[in-house]
Amino acid sequence: MKLGFLTNYAEEEVKFASEVGFTSLSFNARPGTSLEPGKVTPEEIEKIKETVKRYGIYISAIGYYANPLDPDKEKRRETIDYLLKVLDICKMLDVKVFTGFPGRGAGISVKENISLFKEVFSSIVEKATDNGIKIAFENCHGGGASSPDDWEAMFEAIPSTTLGLEMDPSHLVWQGIDYIKAIYDFGERIYHVHAKDTQILQDILDRKGILGKGWWRFRIPGWGDIDWNQFISALVDVGYDGAISIEHEDPVFSGKRRKEGLILGFKHLSQFMVL
Repeated sequence: MKLGFLTNYAEEEVKFASEVGFTSLSFNARPGTSLEPGKVTPEEIEKIKETVKRYGIYISAIGYYANPLDPDKEKRRETIDYLLKVLDICKMLDVKVFTGFPGRGAGISVKENISLFKEVFSSIVEKATDNGIKIAFENCHGGGASSPDDWEAMFEAIPSTTLGLEMDPSHLVWQGIDYIKAIYDFGERIYHVHAKDTQILQDILDRKGILGKGWWRFRIPGWGDIDWNQFISALVDVGYDGAISIEHEDPVFSGKRRKEGLILGFKHLSQFMVL
């Protein structure tokens, strides 16, 4: 496996990753980043490829996290068009995994909008398949694919193996979903992994209950309640050999302490991996 983190492309980020010991990076391609379709030039793409090669970094995925099932038809069309252009960026960079959300429509679940999902993603999947690119949906609650029920609905609607998951255990913990069982149940569909921890604040939970707010928060791997040894062991068990990418949303190690958090995450996760 390779170990990296999710970030916006910049040579400084690639250099930092290499110096710490990371072996991969996954990049955002949202508007305003260095990989924004329509703005990044072929010359810049070639420079990016040369830079990551020079520092010994592998690009594990390109991500665009939006709502392709937006109930506003104009916004939906714009999102789909942008997503298709990000697939072009993947091809130009020789990246084999696109990461994002399936969308949730006006609700909270892709399962509630499964007919629209099939309509929207059938052509997207066809393009990705033609270009040898896997689509990995992050199991984020806000992105529509928060539970195994959603995943099964998606894979039944479009049975192509081009579709898979970007497994992130942090979103499963606070929902009470078994993140280890999820790996064994959907192992063959895991195409990318986000490493983000979740800390349950038991004193707040005891007072407010699960319907309250503030009883959990995202943390850097090793600073929450996830058993990363068991998690990575399960990934190995199901044959996953892709990248694990830290998604840094830790409120403690934020701002000026961001790189400190990434270094701590690297130290914790790397003890369970051969990089």
